[in-house]
Amino acid sequence: MNTLTPREIVSELDKYIVGQTQAKRMVAIALRNRWRRRQLDPELAEEIAPKNILMIGPTGVGKTEIARRLAKLAGSPFIKVEATKFTEVGYVGRDVESIVRDLMEIGVNLVRQEEEASVRIKAEASAEERLLDILLPTKPLESGSMEYIGPEPATPDTTREKLRQLWRAGKLDERMVEVEVSASGANVQVMSIPGMEGMEMQMQDMFSKVFPKRKKTKKVRVRNAYEILIQSECERLIDMDKVHETARERVQESGIVFLDEIDKICGGGGGSGKADVSREGVQRDLLPIVEGSTVGTKYGMVRTDHILFIAAGAFHMSKPSDLVPELQGRFPLRVELSALTRDDFYRILTEPQNALTVQYKALLGTESVDIEYTDEALNEIARFAQKINEETENIGARRLYTIMEKIVADLSFEAPEMEAGTVTIDRDYVAQSLHDVQENRDLTRYIL
Repeated sequence: MNTLTPREIVSELDKYIVGQTQAKRMVAIALRNRWRRRQLDPELAEEIAPKNILMIGPTGVGKTEIARRLAKLAGSPFIKVEATKFTEVGYVGRDVESIVRDLMEIGVNLVRQEEEASVRIKAEASAEERLLDILLPTKPLESGSMEYIGPEPATPDTTREKLRQLWRAGKLDERMVEVEVSASGANVQVMSIPGMEGMEMQMQDMFSKVFPKRKKTKKVRVRNAYEILIQSECERLIDMDKVHETARERVQESGIVFLDEIDKICGGGGGSGKADVSREGVQRDLLPIVEGSTVGTKYGMVRTDHILFIAAGAFHMSKPSDLVPELQGRFPLRVELSALTRDDFYRILTEPQNALTVQYKALLGTESVDIEYTDEALNEIARFAQKINEETENIGARRLYTIMEKIVADLSFEAPEMEAGTVTIDRDYVAQSLHDVQENRDLTRYIL
């Protein structure tokens, strides 16, 4: 996916996100620039910093979804954090360096999953042999200890092959066997010290090595034993040192951090002077991470010089210029996302591959109830969503969740008892479902 052109990236994002073309183009260029950088001479590549992006726009217009889908396209370690969750060093709260440590954990899990997929076939073959070893005793069985499968005079090899065929046919799935599993070691809790979350994590890692995992025997069904054995074989086949090194390199070169609610740590939003100082302190703690520094993790030192940071905020009560000047300069690319219109709501209901209409159709399809939406119904939903957003708090596309849930609430409740068939949701159906809300304006504020 890293070789996608900007136009192809935008096309992929269009499958899930409606509108916001300018924002899509900008993140597509940022992703493509990473590929371009890797084609350069290492000496020059080291000098090219990522062009961090600041997204400005109301809630529910697609800021987070754009970043999340972008990371998925790139196969990059991705983490979303809220700026308001952090405090400056010395205060009770999360240290900003924990962002990098959490991103590293995500990177390790991502690479580990890839390695497990690559050794899966070999692990399955080894697990099958181990399972047959458990099913086929090497010495004569004691009376009543286990059912013997196959004719009496059969050799161990022929019996093993018959067991293999029975297992592959699924005829042994419910049989109980005993397998060895890892028992958790001593659960040592380390007291958390504000601003020293990294030391806490390293202490827990050290104790886990001092108290290694023990083995215990567990009685399970054959089909469950097979999965346990596959996991055990994967752990044996995977080189974790290589996983850690690959993950560290991937985090450093292609990691993406999404800083949400960054406008909430601006000093221009009002409040006491002390609160403003605290907000500015968080910004100044973020600054070295964004501009490039080295953070200690339990997997080694991680450089943040080439991690892409995407910040986002509504900026209703503040403006980007309220950020400290140094931090402003670290987000050279800025894009303003527009509020959603009635046409946008209609497109959100009809175009994306994961549209709400598709989701509800699939959910109720499990009850043999087929939902059909008329075009007039979808237009009415879009109109109503825009109207409620204008008259109450504007929460963007998230408004559609509450509206759709209210429309299909009765249908979802009665579906298990209904006869299989098709239910058409037309304009009258929508109007009837939302009648009480339309009649009572005060009620709208609380229900939708």
